[in-house]
Amino acid sequence: MSRLPKLTRSWLLLGALLAGVLVGASAAPALEVGAKAPDFTLPGTTGEKISLSQFRGRKAVLIEFYGGESPT
Repeated sequence: MSRLPKLTRSWLLLGALLAGVLVGASAAPALEVGAKAPDFTLPGTTGEKISLSQFRGRKAVLIEFYGGESPT
């Protein structure tokens, strides 16, 4: 069995990763317009637990998710 060239393997891996993301995204239930967002809890910048439900009743809540290191 011959080995695939490195570039071909990279494209295959990228395609498989993309397909997994698309399948996973389609499995999530869609929210109706005007529906409340599901509650979740994440650690804050200082390690305290913050839940979305803590902000109920506010006019707007902006949530930003990012990857990588925290800015210093």
